[in-house]
Amino acid sequence: MTEDTTSIRPGAHPTARLRDVTLRDGLQLTGGLLETEVKVDLIRELLALGVPELEIGSLARPDLVPPMANTLEVVAALRPEELRSCWLWVATPRHVERAVSAGVTRLQYCLSVSDAHNRANIGRSTEDSMAALPRALDIAAEAGAELQLCLATSFTCPFDGPVDPRRTLALVADPRAARCSETVIADTLGQADPAQVALLVAGAARLRPHAGVVFHGHDTWGLGVANTLAAITAGATSVDGALGGLGGCPFAPGASGNTSSEDILFATKPDWLTTERFARIVELGEDLTARLGERNASKAAQGARSTAHAFPWVISGS
Repeated sequence: MTEDTTSIRPGAHPTARLRDVTLRDGLQLTGGLLETEVKVDLIRELLALGVPELEIGSLARPDLVPPMANTLEVVAALRPEELRSCWLWVATPRHVERAVSAGVTRLQYCLSVSDAHNRANIGRSTEDSMAALPRALDIAAEAGAELQLCLATSFTCPFDGPVDPRRTLALVADPRAARCSETVIADTLGQADPAQVALLVAGAARLRPHAGVVFHGHDTWGLGVANTLAAITAGATSVDGALGGLGGCPFAPGASGNTSSEDILFATKPDWLTTERFARIVELGEDLTARLGERNASKAAQGARSTAHAFPWVISGS
């Protein structure tokens, strides 16, 4: 019988899927460039383990975000059926052109709700990014590609502070975004709480009932998993995480790592996740953070290495 790789077990949480963003948002602040073959091997193993979707890189300028410099080399190394599970970060119509020419079919078009962060991150105003969105959608449609709208700084801005939720929801409802397949509500700084997350995710779902809502969270204040579960309960169809809690935005002072993929998986326990697969994902996070010289911030990974061996999620022999 074929496993359902997207559903959440009955009695846990409503249906949602995990998108692991280790190779994009997870690597942005690490400084060095992870070799193409290492990235490709990680992509293939995560997909084989059952992780339904991955974000594998971005077309940000490599002089500004060096860990993304080999993104198109990674894309070229993947088979078409593998690319169908992979997302690429883009911010301009030109990015979309380059991505679809390389064979990418799933694109995340990102802009910031806050003008100050959009100028720091993308070099233009939020309105300028929105004005370019229809052209980006046209290019994607011509290539048969799917394009999400990602709203960074949906809750707070590192420069201007709290963001009015009405401003975020106005962008969700903007007619220029009507053709986007999904809306990503991003807690870029990890400063939101579950009530705020539920409010915005539910609002986005009501405004665009035929499009999915993705929640992208960070764990700066220790609420990454709580916010993720609040988003799922409020109607998020997908949630983002990164191995070992890696990540952060180089243009967002105060941003910390993403909510850990291991923590999200342990909290939601999707049907495809066996204890053996969980153990291997924990090991992948440990290996990657060690290779990068980064701290592994996953609490689930720590728990999996405990001495409570009667608990089935503890890694045997640890």
